[in-house]
Amino acid sequence: MAPLLPMASPSPAFDDGFLPRSDRGLPIMLRRLTKFKTMDFELAFWQLTYLVVAPRRVYKQTYHHKQTKNLWARDDPAMLILIAACCVVTASVWGFMYDYGTAGTIWLILKMVFRDFIIVSLVVALVFWLIANRLMVLATAHSGITDNRVEFTYAFDVAVNSFFPAFLTLYVGLLPLAALVVKNNWVCLLLGNTLFLIAGFQYIYITYLGYAALPFVARSELFLAPLLPLFGGYLLSLLGFNVVRTVLELYFGEPWHT
Repeated sequence: MAPLLPMASPSPAFDDGFLPRSDRGLPIMLRRLTKFKTMDFELAFWQLTYLVVAPRRVYKQTYHHKQTKNLWARDDPAMLILIAACCVVTASVWGFMYDYGTAGTIWLILKMVFRDFIIVSLVVALVFWLIANRLMVLATAHSGITDNRVEFTYAFDVAVNSFFPAFLTLYVGLLPLAALVVKNNWVCLLLGNTLFLIAGFQYIYITYLGYAALPFVARSELFLAPLLPLFGGYLLSLLGFNVVRTVLELYFGEPWHT
């Protein structure tokens, strides 16, 4: 039998006054952002590892977290810190490899950490949080719809989880391949466009797993619906549209030389 991830120890309940109990994970997480000694980096590291090799195992921890802390979402910012650190390192390597200088590299770091990671994750979390709570949450035998609601912090967790494997595929995977996959031949186009297909699949599938893990969310398979247009767009792109070159030119604001 495969071992489960290490489990974080229970922490005392927090009282945030006007906030519902199910929405208190975010302020707790924000308060702990600078308290590195209280963060469980070992658990966060194992979760990041399993997000890549066996993402279902990560969501097996949600029920344990609910039982011990009365929260579906994590209240430990260790994973945010680790992913942000990965973004900083990756942006620095991109800046060094393609000679963007100190100012250009700093700007690249800010874009990766705050725009691509934090802001995009917050926007995606908000959209899926609204969809889930308005269209997918059902009452159970022991509680009503108002009790069974998706926490915004949990929706943010799911977005953060979905970001990391896609980040490895695109931001890290493209590092040694960028100069190759932008070339004007079909094999390079196939390789680069397939990387985007894999990253999109990872993001959508892990998002689906996150909402499917909640027992009161019905029809969670609807979160897999974007796979159809994703694959259709991929097939059309193989007719001659180089996704990598287009994205790199938009991202860096300059022509990407072949």
